[in-house]
Amino acid sequence: MSQDIRVVELFAGVGGFRLGLESASTRFKTVWANQWEPNKKTQHAFDCYVEHFGSDNHVNADIATVKHIVPDHDLLVGGFPCQDYSVASTGAKGIEGTKGVLWWEIRDIIESKKPKWVLLENVDRLLKSPSSQRGRDFAVILRCLIDLGYCVEWRVINAADYGYAQRRRRVFIFASQQSCASIVDYSKTDPSDLVIKEGFFAQTFPVEDAVNTKKTSNLDISKDKFKDLKALSDSFAGQFYNAGVVQADGSIFSTEILPIKVDPVPLKDILEEEAVDEKFFLKQNLEKWEYLKGAKKIPRIKPNGEPYFYAEGGMSFPDNIDVPARTILTSESSVNRSSHVVVDKTSGKLRLLTPIECERLNGFPDNWTDTGMPHKFRYFAMGNALVVPIVERIGKQLINV
Repeated sequence: MSQDIRVVELFAGVGGFRLGLESASTRFKTVWANQWEPNKKTQHAFDCYVEHFGSDNHVNADIATVKHIVPDHDLLVGGFPCQDYSVASTGAKGIEGTKGVLWWEIRDIIESKKPKWVLLENVDRLLKSPSSQRGRDFAVILRCLIDLGYCVEWRVINAADYGYAQRRRRVFIFASQQSCASIVDYSKTDPSDLVIKEGFFAQTFPVEDAVNTKKTSNLDISKDKFKDLKALSDSFAGQFYNAGVVQADGSIFSTEILPIKVDPVPLKDILEEEAVDEKFFLKQNLEKWEYLKGAKKIPRIKPNGEPYFYAEGGMSFPDNIDVPARTILTSESSVNRSSHVVVDKTSGKLRLLTPIECERLNGFPDNWTDTGMPHKFRYFAMGNALVVPIVERIGKQLINV
């Protein structure tokens, strides 16, 4: 009988990681989860999670206050918020001298529980954060993981490239204990082969069999070059591309890969067929919508008094439903440039996406977020969520290997 894989889910939201993994295999057993929205009196995402999975071992509290009760587990997952990961100069040793942001809570749990695998998701700008020192934040995260005994891969995955209905780009980080050669033997495989053919992500999301030599970097974040995290945080300089691998010795190979694309589901295929409630239709403000979606060049003044023009290109209005949707943001459905506007199938009138359609774009069942939360928060939850079938695909690969 196959052994269960015990999962801990951090920053669980409405349960996308859990839904994806449990759809992949019954061997994934979530033994503990945490979801807490700071400064919110009502915890809508937590309530949604409980509605679907129950309240057992699901904690609604600041992770910093409950990380000591996280149980033993095999796989740690989480879509953690993107913050500033710089290491503060406080005179304290190692990680104790860092800013109190959420990455360090994750790191503490990994150090304490030593899961076999770690799977994290974040916005792809993490690779270039902060703007004042490109790549520093990501380098700090990678160094933490290798210091804790892990080999690490990452891949920026656009869900539409692999057949799904949304052009949603997210970076996924997969870390495996250096002793877990059953997944990938990182020590015996050429780094470029790991990224292109042999690595965990290469086997899960196939890419073109070529290395882009013009967009390739070889970096070093080892202790030989940076004695500690403070030195790395202060002095790191380097370019991370959309795929890469970190060896146990701190050497990094990164390159721009090209996915072997699968025809995506167009937006029109997820739109509701039946009549949609009138509240979703655009009854007024059409001129404002046209302005927001249109090209513009706006004169502005810099803080030093120097004039400049803020420019942005035009967008399709209404959205082209013959291609995948753009990325859903937390502001979806509000009157802003990024909200989708489509031609309703039944009436031919312009309208917003419905919460059900946003759930479909992320691969959730219809009405997953219809658990008593306010209408606007259903959009907010989907703007924060991940594409569930991407996680399901990763889960199946983990089971296969």
